[in-house]
Amino acid sequence: MTSKKFTNHVALITGAGQGIGFEIARQMALNGAAIVINDINEELIKNAEAQITSEGGACLALAGDAADIDFIQQMVDTAVQHFGKLTIAVANAGITLFGDFLTYPSTSFQSVMNLNLQGSFYLAQRAAQQMIKQQTGGSILFMSSVTGHQAHKDLAAYGMTKAALEMLAKNLVIELSPYHITVNTVAPGATLTERTLEDADYKATWSRITPMGRPATVEDVANAVLFLVSPDAGHITGQNLVVDGGWIAVSTSPY
Repeated sequence: MTSKKFTNHVALITGAGQGIGFEIARQMALNGAAIVINDINEELIKNAEAQITSEGGACLALAGDAADIDFIQQMVDTAVQHFGKLTIAVANAGITLFGDFLTYPSTSFQSVMNLNLQGSFYLAQRAAQQMIKQQTGGSILFMSSVTGHQAHKDLAAYGMTKAALEMLAKNLVIELSPYHITVNTVAPGATLTERTLEDADYKATWSRITPMGRPATVEDVANAVLFLVSPDAGHITGQNLVVDGGWIAVSTSPY
């Protein structure tokens, strides 16, 4: 995307210190949006802010826990205080904790539920409240996953949260359409990020079992997100867009 479709928009993106979240934020800023970015890792998010700013983007970084409801409100308030409004919210922050279902610890379960579900739910709630107050409409996007569609070994809790986010987006069509707020999800498949590339076999494994012959890049996923929160998708809501190179069509196991 080269045209500045997000001029006069203000976006809040969580989990944007690196990987998919960072690329969403970067592309949105390059396309004209003022952005507030968040990550729990202060060093990562400050570095992300510096890089986006160096490329000419209007960017403000906030380090903190995207599952904390008070902090979520603080992020929304900060966006409005610094940039005058909030028109886009991307709930990208999430945690993946692998574990066998029969021995999965409650601490891991609560961590996954708190960030993936509570954080996303309340970011949407507080962002929607602000958008309604502005009477200008807006766009909300949840980051789902192919694991919300297809069983994946040792990801029962994580996959459950991703399926739930897609249902949440559908339900919010009823709640938020009267205010001209769209709510959608993007479900990435295997994606090359700093985290996944820590596995030396990741790229080769997923290239072999993905019909398109390669895992997604962060740009692939960011392009899908930018479309769904852009003016081009103003009549699209309650939908999920899978970005996986065709993987769930065949569902070949990496194991």
